[in-house]
Amino acid sequence: MITLSRTDQSVFGRWWWTVDRWTLAAVALLMGFGVVLVQAASPAVAERIGLDNFHFVQRHVLTLLPALAIMVGVSLMEPRGIRRTALIVFLAALALVALTPLVGFEIKGARRWIHVPGISIQPSEFVKPAFAVVAAWLFTLQKTTDHIPGGAISIALYLLVVMLLMLQPDLGMTFVISAVWFGQFFLAGLPIVLVAALVAMGALGLMGAYLMFPHVTSRVDRFLDPAAGDNYQVNRSLEAFQNGGLFGTGPGQGTVKMSLPDAHADFIFSVAGEEFGLIWCLVLVALFAFVVLRGFSRAMRDENLFVMLAVAGLLMQFGLQAIINMGSSLHLIPTKGMTLPFISYGGSSMLALGFGMGMLLALTRKRFGAGDAP
Repeated sequence: MITLSRTDQSVFGRWWWTVDRWTLAAVALLMGFGVVLVQAASPAVAERIGLDNFHFVQRHVLTLLPALAIMVGVSLMEPRGIRRTALIVFLAALALVALTPLVGFEIKGARRWIHVPGISIQPSEFVKPAFAVVAAWLFTLQKTTDHIPGGAISIALYLLVVMLLMLQPDLGMTFVISAVWFGQFFLAGLPIVLVAALVAMGALGLMGAYLMFPHVTSRVDRFLDPAAGDNYQVNRSLEAFQNGGLFGTGPGQGTVKMSLPDAHADFIFSVAGEEFGLIWCLVLVALFAFVVLRGFSRAMRDENLFVMLAVAGLLMQFGLQAIINMGSSLHLIPTKGMTLPFISYGGSSMLALGFGMGMLLALTRKRFGAGDAP
């Protein structure tokens, strides 16, 4: 058995004694739950579309392994390395997002995916965590230097990201990135008048999306008035929670997944509700809440403004994505195709989450000495 002493000065030894092992354990549990739930939900979906029963399970595990490797590898970095890596990933992913309307392929009326040799990826998933860190860096430069207009650069990049995302269109991703960026803007202590103006612009943007995009109009109308259209997936999702009750029907015993089109992805929380019941659903919610609250607790104790803003952005993104997925499944908000972090099937999402969580673990590590300046 290999043991690590506190005096171990190897890279892995220093990492093990400085990383937040409680957050690491919570993420590992989420990954484990994800494998179990994809195993429970995906065979019915695979069979309906003529694939091998274990097609999605195998692909999920094959994606989970590199995501785990990315998470651990990125978490070994120091804050300076995180900033540089986030900038490189952001620029590369943004370039691919710009190319997606031209060379990407369309699924369900949206052009968000692009073929890279051997795989298909959704570049916007990688923009999401990378931009949170880049924005934190720019806001920090705005507060700590006089010669770099970090705030203005951040606003320009944000508008560019939103414009490219709306060309796809991807309102859900735009909403998450906007909410995180507005939150970081507020935490950075920038002019409150500008914050209020941006919030007003965000509200106008949501109204504009409702008026301009028919699919957004339909989803909002069906949420406000269930009789306004087809709510098949939502109704089946709610039926799953009713069937599950407190303790669930048992692993593999659910029936709603047989007719729920996105049971392994956007509505995997419904499968958890039916087969594992309210108790295990609350355990999942508690794990997400634990990661978010513990991360904020560690970030608030850090005197480095960049670390605080970057961690806050990554945590808001992680928590908001979970809330949107679970809220859609429970008909608490209009339906939105967004994965449940580390639970749902989805290659690009899983890899991007591994990258984002790796940066979070790196930035919340215990650090001693210099080297963390903006």
